[in-house]
Amino acid sequence: MSGKSDFLDQPPTDTRLTDYDRAHLATYLRLLDAESEGAPWEEVAKIIFGIDPKTDQSRAEAVYQNHLARAHWMTNNGFRDLIRASFH
Repeated sequence: MSGKSDFLDQPPTDTRLTDYDRAHLATYLRLLDAESEGAPWEEVAKIIFGIDPKTDQSRAEAVYQNHLARAHWMTNNGFRDLIRASFH
């Protein structure tokens, strides 16, 4: 399975919500759901990012971990920018 091209290996690390974050909100939610369900990261990386951990384990794990960290940031911080934007 080839990688899906609309994902960066490293999502933005800005302290503000970015266009990339807005475009990947559903992905962040899917990652958080998978984590809460205890899904293996390998399976999640293959399904969501299209990276096969059997052929590219280090990249698959890095992309998964980087985006999961950003998803957690969104739940703690980024959502504030979404709320502010919805009132403007």
